[in-house]
Amino acid sequence: MNWLKYSAPQTFYPLAGTLVPLFAWPALILTIIGLYIGFFVAPTDATQGEVYRIIFIHVPAAWMSMVIYLAMAFWAALGLIMNTRLSFMMAQALAPTGAMFTFVALWTGALWGKPTWGTWWAWDARMTSELILLFLYVGYMSLTAAIEDTRRADRAGALLAIVGSINIPIIYFSVKWWNTLHQGASVSITKGSSMAKTMLLAMLIMTYAFWAYTIAVSLMRLRCIVREREKQAQWLSEAKE
Repeated sequence: MNWLKYSAPQTFYPLAGTLVPLFAWPALILTIIGLYIGFFVAPTDATQGEVYRIIFIHVPAAWMSMVIYLAMAFWAALGLIMNTRLSFMMAQALAPTGAMFTFVALWTGALWGKPTWGTWWAWDARMTSELILLFLYVGYMSLTAAIEDTRRADRAGALLAIVGSINIPIIYFSVKWWNTLHQGASVSITKGSSMAKTMLLAMLIMTYAFWAYTIAVSLMRLRCIVREREKQAQWLSEAKE
């Protein structure tokens, strides 16, 4: 099968429409299951009590904020290297969802921080670098929207996305590099998990739900971008919705 044919907007557009419901419904179902396990099945934390349950939203959102940015930078770099229009469109489609998850991570972190640390905000290394990530998302979206020429906007945004990706390892390793209020990772690929099994299960289900949501929404947004950029193309008027 020639997968390269899907690098063109006219061939990927109908495929994206087919894939959207395949990810949207799992996202909804997994979110309901994950929230139920996290808020009603998982045991109460011995130290933090019930307030810890916000991690089932906070941690997956924080993970997704970083993963989506790396994916955005990847598509932007691919667009620069291969000069593929669809790659730039994909990067733009991912940005709003990444910004949303970054905001959710910061917001839920503040809600968690008040009862845990006694303050809504501290200029902690991880919190500050996560805030910078939000600025990078907003900066990328603002830059691409401000430049009228599409090709120039794509390339300028791509450069910002690629340079900004250096912030991702700073966020991830901040708890190791600096003395921060954040604890170390409770889930590790090499060391396993220090969490109760039901806690870990709820967190992983919510992560998969956020993944599915991201793919579904990004594909929907990509189709909108394609329709906007290719509105004069004959194939679009003939394409099935």
